[in-house]
Amino acid sequence: MKIAFHGAARTVTGSKHLLTLKNGTRILLDCGMFQGMGKETDMLNREFGFDPAEVDVMILSHAHIDHSGLIPRLVAEGFKGKIFCTPATKDLTMVLLKDSAEIQEDDIKYKNKRRASEGMSYLKPLYTTEDAEKVTEHLLERQYGEWFDVAEGVQAMYTDAGHIIGSASVHLRVIENGKRTNITFSGDLGRYRDAILKSPENFPQADYIIMESTYGNSLHDHTVTTPDMLLRWIEKACLQRKGKLIMPAFSVGRTQELLYALNQLEVENRLPDIDYFVDSPLSVEATEIVKRYPAYFNKTIQRLMETDNDPFGFKGLRYIKTVEQSKALNFQNGPMAIISASGMADAGRVKHHISNNIENSRNTILFTGYCEPRSLGGRLMNGDKEVSIYGIQHEVHAEIGSIRSMSAHGDYEDMSQWLSCQDPNQVKKLFLVHGEYEVQQDFKKRLIKKGFVDVEIPEQHFEIGLE
Repeated sequence: MKIAFHGAARTVTGSKHLLTLKNGTRILLDCGMFQGMGKETDMLNREFGFDPAEVDVMILSHAHIDHSGLIPRLVAEGFKGKIFCTPATKDLTMVLLKDSAEIQEDDIKYKNKRRASEGMSYLKPLYTTEDAEKVTEHLLERQYGEWFDVAEGVQAMYTDAGHIIGSASVHLRVIENGKRTNITFSGDLGRYRDAILKSPENFPQADYIIMESTYGNSLHDHTVTTPDMLLRWIEKACLQRKGKLIMPAFSVGRTQELLYALNQLEVENRLPDIDYFVDSPLSVEATEIVKRYPAYFNKTIQRLMETDNDPFGFKGLRYIKTVEQSKALNFQNGPMAIISASGMADAGRVKHHISNNIENSRNTILFTGYCEPRSLGGRLMNGDKEVSIYGIQHEVHAEIGSIRSMSAHGDYEDMSQWLSCQDPNQVKKLFLVHGEYEVQQDFKKRLIKKGFVDVEIPEQHFEIGLE
C-alpha cells in the first residue's frame, strides 16, 4: 500500500491524505479546504492531485473547514462512496459546508461584478449550496471506540481527539496478503487541560502515524486562565479606551470557549457591564449543536451544568443574525465586545468589522488562535502597519492583540503526551502534517529524542509506499 499527502503538507490547512491499497482501494482521510494562502488559495482548492471519482471511501476526522471544506467539490467531481464521521461531526459539517458555500457564492458575485466591468469572463465558485446539501447523502455516523468495516480488509475506529465537539483520531487495521498493518491519523489534537472538552484518548499501538504539528515548537501559557486574560483585554479596550473589542473566532470551538470564559466571569461577579455580541449566524447554530452533546464535555463543565444549565450564556449577551443588525454595530458608539467569524479574519462578517474599525486607535482586535501567516489575521499579528481589505488599503491604528494559549490545538507537551501510549520502537515511520515547515523541523528533533527514529515531513503531493 502507499499513501499520498495532498494537503496540510508543510502548511496548516487543506488536510487530505490518500491511502491506496494493493487491490486498488482508495481511502481518503479528510478532504479539507486550503485557507489563508493568499493568491494561491483558489488554485490549491481547485486541484485535488487525484481523481475524486476513483476514491472509494472517505473517513472524516472532524468538521472544521480545513478538514471538511472540499467534500462538496469531491462529490460534485464524481465521488460516490461513503463518508464516515462521528454524530457531532455530521451535524456540524453540514452547517459549516452550507455556510462555506454561501460565502463562496457571495465572493464570486463580487468578483464577477468587477470582472464584468473589465470585460473578463465569469468565474465559478468551488461549489454551490446545492452541492453542499448533497453531501448529507454520503455521511454515515460511527461512535468512538467501536471498530467498523471501511472496505474489504480494512477496519477503522475513532478515539476522542479533544479538539472540538466530535473531533476524532482515526485508527486503521489493514489486512494485505495475510499481514495486518496499523495506521493512525491524529486529526487535530486538543489539549489535556481544555476548558470544555475531554482530553485526547489513548490509542492502540500503530505501525505508522500521521500526526498534526501546529504547535510543535510552542508551549501554551498555563499560568494565567483564559477568563483572567479576557478580562484584562475587556478592561483595557472597553473600560479604559471606551472602544470596541473585536475578537475573530472560529464558529466551532473558539466561539464556545470565549462564551464559556465570559460566563465564568459572570458567575464570579467579575464580568464588566457592557454589551457583548456574537455576530455570526453560523456561530449561533454551532453553539446550539455543541449544547446537544454534553456527554463530550469534561467533568468540570458537567458539574457546572448541575447549577448553570447554559454555560455559554450570560447577562449582556446578544446574538446578531441579520446583515442589517451586523451593519448597525458600525454606527453604535460606546464600549462593546464583538465575537465574529472567521478566526483568521479572511472571510465572514468579522472582516467587515475589522475594515470599519481598524483605523481607530480606541479599538482593539484580539486574535484568539492560530492564523496562517498570509491570512489577514496573520498579517495583522505579524505587525503590518497597512493592510488591504476588500481591495482598499487601511492603516492599522487599532491595537492588535492575541491570546495564543486559547488554541484548541495542543502544544508540543500535549502532543508528546498523546504519543506516550506508543512504543517508539514499533512505529516504523511517523509523518508530520498540518504545520509550518520550520515548526515541524523543531518538533521532529523532539520526537527523535523520544525514540521515534524515522520522522518524515512530506511535501505537497508526496507519495510513499508503506511496507
